[in-house]
Amino acid sequence: MIIPPYLKQGDDVIIIATARKISVDELNPVLQIFESKGLNVLLGPHLFDIEDQFAGTDQARQHDLQWAINHPTAKAIVIARGGYGSVRLLSDLDFSSLKKYPKWLVGYSDVTVLHNAFHNYHIATLHATMPLNFTKNEEATQGLFDALFGNLIQTNTNTITTYNKVGVTTAEIVGGNLSLLYSLSGTPFDIQTDGKILFIEDLDEYLYHVDRMMMQLKLAGKLKNLAGLIVGGMSDMKDNPIPFGKTAEEIIHDATKEYEYPVCFQFPAGHIDKNLPLYFGKLATLNIQPESVTLTYK
Repeated sequence: MIIPPYLKQGDDVIIIATARKISVDELNPVLQIFESKGLNVLLGPHLFDIEDQFAGTDQARQHDLQWAINHPTAKAIVIARGGYGSVRLLSDLDFSSLKKYPKWLVGYSDVTVLHNAFHNYHIATLHATMPLNFTKNEEATQGLFDALFGNLIQTNTNTITTYNKVGVTTAEIVGGNLSLLYSLSGTPFDIQTDGKILFIEDLDEYLYHVDRMMMQLKLAGKLKNLAGLIVGGMSDMKDNPIPFGKTAEEIIHDATKEYEYPVCFQFPAGHIDKNLPLYFGKLATLNIQPESVTLTYK
């Protein structure tokens, strides 16, 4: 796995939108935060385009993503916001220049499809808050910049749940939004999970569909040989008039209870305000104890 160079003051950072549209008014306050960190922001040529709910046409968004991937000086590609649409850009992208110009990809949610693509090209990425959410939680925003500058060493949480499974494991982290991982199954952008720590999170899903997605991962063999499992926010889950009968946490526990690897729930990452960063593709030690969970990067 290639770990892109960490940022330093004066470096170029690219902001693009690969999914839902974003306005100048929404982004302007964020630019000041980047500048306060000593970074030079480069905006995608089509960043403020509009095509229905998208930030411009598929061709325009793909152009900006390819331009960012190929950029010779930028050290990070920050996706402005999520929504839906990044998957529509994957088919004709050329990732080969990442070997010559490796750079950090930053984002979560819909950006999961890009994390998978970068990971399959052996480039580490950063699952973290995005510019649209910078004002929601100072710790999450500062965590993003700590990670970009190479200062993220450890994340600690004392969120303890009934279904945490105690243990210690060291491996690379992969994953992202559960719905996106499910949708990419069987495609060239599917991920290999054997021997990895899998991270999953989701938002606004029906509980029966969470069960369907976990069953798909299980039947595909993606849960059997994990080194560990981190479950982030499973936020705003929905149910039918006839209740499914289990919470999202219980559904995930039932799908993985036969396996011996360590598991933690309610890790502070995903569709929550305190969306702390995770290095995907970087070696990490997950230590789950009865009173604490610690994630330490090598």
